[in-house]
Amino acid sequence: MKQLIQDLRTGETRLTEVPVPTCGRGQVLIQTRRSLVSMGTERMLVEFGRGSLLTKAWQQPDRVREVLAKVRADGLWPTVTAVRRKLDQPLPLGYCNVGTVVALGEGIADLRIGDRVVSNGPHAEFVCVPRMLVAPVPDGISDDEAAFAVIGAVGIHAVHLLKATLGETAVVIGLGLVGLLTADLLRINGCRVIGIEPDSTKRRLAEQRGVTVLDPYAIDPVKAVLALTNGAGADGVIVATATQSNDVLAQAARMNRGQGRIILVGTAGLSLNRTDFYRNEVTFQVACSYGPGRYDESYEQRGMDYPLPYVRWTANRNFEAVLAFIQTGQLDVASLISAVVPLENYYEIYSRIDQLSQPSEPVIAQLLTYPGTTNRATIQQLRDVRPSAGAGVVGVIGAGNFSTAVLVPALKRVGADLRMIASKSGLSATLLARKFDVPFSTSDYEQLLNEPAIDLCVIATRHNSHARLAIEAMRAGKHVFVEKPLVITEAELSAVIAAQQTTGRMVMVGFNRRFAPLAEKMKSLLGGPQSVNIPMNIVATMNAGAVPDTSWVHDRFVGGGRILGEACHYVDLITFLTGSRVRSVCMNAMGKKPTETTDSGSLLLQYENGSTGVLNYFANGSKAYAKERVEVYSLERTLVLENFRTLRGYGFPRFSKQSGRQDKGHTVQMQRLLAQLRTGGEPLIPFAELINTSQTMLAALQSLREQRWVDVASADSIVEPIPIGML
Repeated sequence: MKQLIQDLRTGETRLTEVPVPTCGRGQVLIQTRRSLVSMGTERMLVEFGRGSLLTKAWQQPDRVREVLAKVRADGLWPTVTAVRRKLDQPLPLGYCNVGTVVALGEGIADLRIGDRVVSNGPHAEFVCVPRMLVAPVPDGISDDEAAFAVIGAVGIHAVHLLKATLGETAVVIGLGLVGLLTADLLRINGCRVIGIEPDSTKRRLAEQRGVTVLDPYAIDPVKAVLALTNGAGADGVIVATATQSNDVLAQAARMNRGQGRIILVGTAGLSLNRTDFYRNEVTFQVACSYGPGRYDESYEQRGMDYPLPYVRWTANRNFEAVLAFIQTGQLDVASLISAVVPLENYYEIYSRIDQLSQPSEPVIAQLLTYPGTTNRATIQQLRDVRPSAGAGVVGVIGAGNFSTAVLVPALKRVGADLRMIASKSGLSATLLARKFDVPFSTSDYEQLLNEPAIDLCVIATRHNSHARLAIEAMRAGKHVFVEKPLVITEAELSAVIAAQQTTGRMVMVGFNRRFAPLAEKMKSLLGGPQSVNIPMNIVATMNAGAVPDTSWVHDRFVGGGRILGEACHYVDLITFLTGSRVRSVCMNAMGKKPTETTDSGSLLLQYENGSTGVLNYFANGSKAYAKERVEVYSLERTLVLENFRTLRGYGFPRFSKQSGRQDKGHTVQMQRLLAQLRTGGEPLIPFAELINTSQTMLAALQSLREQRWVDVASADSIVEPIPIGML
């Protein structure tokens, strides 16, 4: 299928071929009939992409500060690589979609195949959208009209936040598409509406729709609003502009009555003057997208609706309300359409999008039409296959940040025969495959598992799918490399063990830090394989930094929490250095009643050989301090590793310091894994050791719950896989 994307580095907009997305639980697969081009949002994205690096930095000062902090912590080259990678990730365009339901995910009972629906899907021939962001289109509404439902929900959410009541005077600053729709919705709500807009065509449109209009270049808008309200001021102001000027909100505050309200829908400068707000005690709020539920993982991805008696207007109910106003004729959107363009002629819009909103050539709304293709292929061939003799063939499931930044580049560096990349949407897999010259991309991971040529399945998806995909891959006859963690529950661990013991397939977890050059140097200095006989004390600290509470990694049933999902890296590293397995664990965490998903805690580890480990995982430290630090104390010797860039030794006769570019072992790990696939040999990490690490993490959470030391189950009964022979 075809999808419209934008290159953030150059600003180029292009139509690309990608697999049709697959429909998961709680999702709706829609064949697009129309989509609306948001002249404000999409113009802003295109202009941002076309800007120089300096312009991009000026527009995002907070990101610049993050970059500078990363330079201090990780060094210049890793930071440059990370910035380039972000700019190299094309952005799907569009969020106002109308189409026909062609497939329904498990758990959806209130829609049928063939239903006409609106959604926030992008400009693509097929879109896959969570049920809570899909609304049925009532009879009597054309596709062209229905395309305004989602962007109309932005306006209706602003009206709800304004709490505008019958007879009040409301001002709308900025009469682009969102501003015009917002003005209409305020009128429907029984308000007197004043619109402020410099463009004469937009003012004329608004005036025809019953709005009192003002030209801010011809008259002082504050004085004009006060005059129109007999000196009282407006009851509320909705700002629907796209500007960096601070004047807009200052004027909005001064034209408000006492106890007035301001709602920001678009963008405006936020250097507020206290005096402007003080006298009238004006309140200010920023509207978030379509309404309550937007960006909430539970609402969007799990379909957990907010109860109507307590949250009357969710994002989905806002979609429905806009459609109802269109159906009754109260909201006229057809007159706002400037052009309807076939998808393949998208360039007619995007080549001039920065001009189309100018006073000389104002355009309010343009629609894209779709050809109605019936091709629903979930796999795409990007080039001919060029097999490498004797090489293990690799397939990757997951095309997110880690795959893009680390795994796939590492595999390519070591000469892997990458055959296929899978992702749920298909777009990210295709873009990643094109970038690294991989012949196939797919939106259906089963296509990858069913490909007989693939020997190794690399899994880099959300944590709650790791175990399931690993089991499916083993049953399909594949060896498995799964990013940490291997599992997030006891049941998953039992199932993985059973699958491995039944199939005999090799399982490897992405514990790359043990393969880092400085980690291996530490192991050598401590005595190499003989270190198992030398008890030691190890203190490892991860200054992990904060992750927003809304992130999926904090969800116990999706990410498992950061301790379970990320700190396992260091349990493995300590295990590697001691040469022993964890016997028991005790965990404590910050706070009076810490939960299993805490991200600031400490694990105390007791090893079978008498070694001890202290693993500190903290999310509340400074970014200016080292992100990772390991200290080893043994036989009156000390080693200190910082950020995998510098290793210092104390008490060693022929070693004091080694430093260089940061290397966390990803490339070496993949190099050795491929060598094992090609020539055979023992597992890089014994399966029983991987299980011991998983058992340790699960026991740590039990320890936190029960506030006691917990013994780690023995993995002695586990049979190691037969060494891999020649493939």
